Amino acid sequence: MSKKTAIPSKSESHLVVFQETVIHRAWHAEEWWFSIIDMVGVLSESNNSNRYWSDLKRKLAQEAGSGQPYEKIVRLKLTAPDGKQRDTDCANTETLFRVIQSIPSPRAEPFKRWLAQVGYERVKEIENPELASARARELYQAKGYPQAWIEKRLHSIAIRGELTDEWKTRGVQEGKEYSILTAEIARATFGVTPGTHSRLKGLHKVKTGNNLRDHMTDLELILTSH
Repeated sequence: MSKKTAIPSKSESHLVVFQETVIHRAWHAEEWWFSIIDMVGVLSESNNSNRYWSDLKRKLAQEAGSGQPYEKIVRLKLTAPDGKQRDTDCANTETLFRVIQSIPSPRAEPFKRWLAQVGYERVKEIENPELASARARELYQAKGYPQAWIEKRLHSIAIRGELTDEWKTRGVQEGKEYSILTAEIARATFGVTPGTHSRLKGLHKVKTGNNLRDHMTDLELILTSH
């Protein structure tokens, strides 16, 4: 696999897990950007992470004397629990560390160590793409997936990466245009869109680990790899 295909595709690497809690992320401007709302949910343990972040951002903005407390907060489209793409406040690792300092929480230090490790692993994977495959294999093995299924899943990830690289070369815009093309491929392959496919599998009711391809059968994975 070339270094180029090591760059994660949006559909394959949009989340990581911290202590069984999903943290959404997006690859933007050559680095990972993480959902601040997800991070706030982990640290504050608030029942309303959106409200907590809104209040905190207002407080930080007042202290900074500007409308935006930090320069490096951008709104990126991330997949919501209902499967739709929505604009979400995101921060890179550096800015996320600064936001963490503003949230009193005993989970802050473990989260910071986890965040640093995630960033470090990504740098090493860019230098050596085989590490990404090895880490994915270990993760699926830990979850109890059969070895034959794992190999098919890793193959489908590689194929997806090659496909999105080709789209990018041809000027296809990430986000809505990727979603449209992905939906057309799924409709031609399975007769339904990814959203409908997920609902048929009951994934809309799953809070974590609801990546459609992680719930595909061997046959479904084979069909997505050609």
